Amino acid sequence: MQPMKWACLLGLVVGLVSCGVDIPQETKSSYETMTVEKQDITVPIKFSAKLKGQADVNISPQVSGQLMKICVSEGQQVKKGATLFVIDSRNAQLELEAAQANLLAAEASANSAKLEYESNKNLFEKKIVSRYMLDNSENSYKQAQAAVSQAQAAVSRAQVNLGFCTITSPVDGIIGEIPVSEGLQVNPGTHLTIVSGNTLMDAEFSIPESILEMAFAAGYEGTMEDALKLYPDVTFVMKNGTEYTHKGRIASATGVVNAATGTIACKATFPNPEGLLYSGIQGTIILPDDNKDVMVIPQIAVVRLQDKSLVYKVKEDSTASAVAVTTVDVGNGKDFIVTSGLNVGDKIVTVGANNVQDGEKVLFPATTQNKK
Repeated sequence: MQPMKWACLLGLVVGLVSCGVDIPQETKSSYETMTVEKQDITVPIKFSAKLKGQADVNISPQVSGQLMKICVSEGQQVKKGATLFVIDSRNAQLELEAAQANLLAAEASANSAKLEYESNKNLFEKKIVSRYMLDNSENSYKQAQAAVSQAQAAVSRAQVNLGFCTITSPVDGIIGEIPVSEGLQVNPGTHLTIVSGNTLMDAEFSIPESILEMAFAAGYEGTMEDALKLYPDVTFVMKNGTEYTHKGRIASATGVVNAATGTIACKATFPNPEGLLYSGIQGTIILPDDNKDVMVIPQIAVVRLQDKSLVYKVKEDSTASAVAVTTVDVGNGKDFIVTSGLNVGDKIVTVGANNVQDGEKVLFPATTQNKK
């Protein structure tokens, strides 16, 4: 019975094969590979930044007095010349009136001194009065004229002080925090608010000295200011990842390198026509670095082994050989620029690189199976 069972099974297999039915066979799947080539790619260089209005102005009173009225609110957009605060002007008005009265008295005295001088001059010509009387009247007239000038200066000063009682905005901008209230006694040292001139905003950040020196390393012989013009437009990204619509330009850089950090303080200017940017906002400046004719490979092709970066290069016999490479992160989360270790035309493993063993065969010829 037993030999008969095996004979039947063998006959069944032979029959299936003779009928053209395929029998599953063990196959090996290839790893994914790519050929290294050169291309152009832009690498975003990122710097932490803080925004500040180009015309941020601290508002403080120029005269002492009681704060009678606050004409704006925090966060309000104002135009240049708009009234912000009103200080009690009664004392200033009285000082102006007193100065004007003194001016009238001085002008009257000057007119009298002039008449006396002209009279003595006429009498002197007729030899009726002495030179002494003529000179004395002339001096009195000059003193009276000086008194008029002093009185006029006092009037002007009183007018200015009266004008200081109404505080206006020196720039177009947005009102900051107002730490005072109506009725408070203020003086020239009192901080009232800040008007942030936000038509143009400066993003303040620091860059490594080496970044700025790149232009000079390329043989540029101009000034630092001219070197800044070589850099492309920059982008400002909010902390929540939102990219600001308008591009900015690097406008200035200090001429001194911070010895502690090895960086140079820079400013990038951004237009703010919609008023969306505010002083104090923190974010990131992105400077695009255009790299021409470089080798770019996917990050999945790079295997990290302690302090080394390895790539598996496929040799002519289809086996993998680990080679050490140096790379630069492109910043897009998927690519690296290879600066050493590979050459154009090299074939490397991409998908599955983490599972490859050195010397392992990674490419297999495709097999076909005949079916009837």
